[in-house]
Amino acid sequence: SEPRGGVMTRRLEKNTTLPTNPPPEFSTAENNQTAVTVHVLQGEREQATANKSLGRFDLTDIPPAPRGMPQIEVTFDIDANGILNVSAKDKATGKEQSIVIKASSGLSDDEIEKMVKDAEAHAEEDKKFSALVGARNQADQMIHATEKSLAEMGDKVEQEERLQIENAIKDLKDVLDKDNQEVIETKTQALAEASGKLAERMYAQASAAGADAPSADPGGATDAGGGAGREDVVDAEFEEVDDGKKS
Repeated sequence: SEPRGGVMTRRLEKNTTLPTNPPPEFSTAENNQTAVTVHVLQGEREQATANKSLGRFDLTDIPPAPRGMPQIEVTFDIDANGILNVSAKDKATGKEQSIVIKASSGLSDDEIEKMVKDAEAHAEEDKKFSALVGARNQADQMIHATEKSLAEMGDKVEQEERLQIENAIKDLKDVLDKDNQEVIETKTQALAEASGKLAERMYAQASAAGADAPSADPGGATDAGGGAGREDVVDAEFEEVDDGKKS
């Protein structure tokens, strides 16, 4: 599958030195997601479907975890013959999957020039498309965070407030896949306002928990805390761009 909205995530620009260091990382977009699809593309457009597909592969058996927690490291490497190797590895388990893309799989110089001109001609259209997808992703993150807060607070949320928040979530979900950025942003703001007091209580609760936690021994070592889950997209669209000869 493709990421929500189908916007291509650019990872290799023209004349990029391979391998990239450090390799880019991605994650999951759904709770308990156990697989991601890596789709390798070549092109200049923001929309994945407007670019040339070079290949795709699945990384499976990812341990179930909250969305954004798994760390999927993606590595690109190209040899002297122009053969591109793309691999994805789950850092938690070390499980890895890869694909080999031959030099002949890419675009010719004439095709590349045509795609560049096509991208320039559709620049404004692509800009609007990217902004629309950005609004959808922000809305999706707001829904996820609010539903998580409601579940954690449980009976501490008054019925009237819970109903108001749930209605705002439903309203936002109803327009999430519409092609209207303004409406999505308006409904996202409405949800933010409806859940404002809930967010304040969650923050106060977290602050109180932090204040009650025992302080570290000045003379002892302290452990590094784990980072919060990242809100990356489920499957990344990777662009492998020609350096003037091959991709």
